Amino acid sequence: MSFKIVVDSCCDLAPQMLQDPCFVKVPLTIRVDESTFVDDETFDQADLLWAMHHSEHAPSTSCPSPQAYLDAYQGVDDVYVVTLSALLSGSHNSAEQARMMLEEDEPQVNVHVFNSCSAASGEVLVALKIRELAASGMAFKHVVREVEQFIYKMQTLFVLESLENLRKNGRLTKLQAVVTGALKIKLFMGATPEGEICKLGQALTIKQALSKMVDKVAADPEHKGRKLIISHCNCLERAFQVKKMLEDKCQLSEVVIVDAKGITTVYAYDGGIVIAY
Repeated sequence: MSFKIVVDSCCDLAPQMLQDPCFVKVPLTIRVDESTFVDDETFDQADLLWAMHHSEHAPSTSCPSPQAYLDAYQGVDDVYVVTLSALLSGSHNSAEQARMMLEEDEPQVNVHVFNSCSAASGEVLVALKIRELAASGMAFKHVVREVEQFIYKMQTLFVLESLENLRKNGRLTKLQAVVTGALKIKLFMGATPEGEICKLGQALTIKQALSKMVDKVAADPEHKGRKLIISHCNCLERAFQVKKMLEDKCQLSEVVIVDAKGITTVYAYDGGIVIAY
């Protein structure tokens, strides 16, 4: 059976991964003041970071239309879809609407939309797991069951260099942002099982925050033998430092570094690190 894996553009697949024709990416759109950025192959991270840095307003994002997803679903027997957390974006809802449209017109096609309950590196991990299972010849329903269980067990953690976008989006009051900025506090955060952002801790330096994140992975007995993805926003050297820390303290099967694309850049901002395992 032929299959494809459709992802939204918060899935930070590396260029070599995207060379596999089974992957199809559907872009979201980002708006900063009067500037619009399409999160596809034309995306320029430096331009987006510059625009966000010089704007007093929070960037906004627009999810793909159901028609954009429907177009991506065409041409195969089995369609697996991975979206960022349904609590963070309408992308999941658009993908579901497209699934219902396709099932009406082509009921013989199998389609399942996975809510990653994550973003960035978490979506990459889910997409790679689907490819592994589907390429092995596993039946569609069995792939769906295995991957839903995989998502339930997956952990997503991140550390932010800057709180500016959180302030602009109203997640921190201006006073909190000023105080934490003056104290140089760095946030260590994660995702709840439902896919909502939660604060796990804080530190006085980025190095301490990253160490806490690595220690949390090492303390989790379920991490052993798992693949871990690091998505970084304009901080490759930091990503390699985190990779080294993880390899020294943890028993992971593999650690892979990927670049943040547009939507991850909006969430993580300059210097952010997002990991999933």
